[in-house]
Amino acid sequence: MDGNGRWARARGMPRAAGHRAGVKSARAMVEACGERGIRVLTLFAFSSENWSRPRSEVSALMKLMLEALGREVNELARNGVQLRFVGARHRLSADIQERMTSAERRTSDNDKLILVIALGYGGRWDLVQAAQSLARDVKNGTLEPEDIDEEAMSRHLSLSTLPDPDLLIRTGGESRISNFLLWNLAYSELYFTDCLWPDFDAAGLDEALAFFGGRDRRFGRVADKVGSA
Repeated sequence: MDGNGRWARARGMPRAAGHRAGVKSARAMVEACGERGIRVLTLFAFSSENWSRPRSEVSALMKLMLEALGREVNELARNGVQLRFVGARHRLSADIQERMTSAERRTSDNDKLILVIALGYGGRWDLVQAAQSLARDVKNGTLEPEDIDEEAMSRHLSLSTLPDPDLLIRTGGESRISNFLLWNLAYSELYFTDCLWPDFDAAGLDEALAFFGGRDRRFGRVADKVGSA
């Protein structure tokens, strides 16, 4: 969800105003995905690299997250949205961790849409924590080194219980994935748009979905073999 700061700067507003506008876009995307029958939406809200931003901006982002969790959870619960968080929780404040856990518990039985918020997340961090978990299993004798394969690695990643994303959408004009879901995006379709995140709307989502619908997804195989037994 890139472009909040540039959106605010172009309007002579502080960066925090751009992040607040970005929350509105996130809310609209959750609604639009639900209406279109999309079952899982993952939003990259705050990366592990974002901790290096100015302290004032990080503090504003964390305050915004607290406000959003307090304001949005009831509506998400009413609309059948299950909320999950991935990332290094220990780096977040106790207040945010508590609200995250409460929100997950409150919405755990919902199944219309799974909304995953990547907060303090990095793809390299995800791979490292998975490797550490596998190493602990080997050390305690519950796993043999030769049994470590792609399936074993996948089981220890943050999105282990969810399918890999079909489509990555990045707003803001950059054409890179910036340490997001490095393992899971292996065969995802990648869609990049110059639209800044606060301006991204349902029409923009439909353009991305149309792009996805036109892709020939071969997963490394010959085209006429895809879908065959």
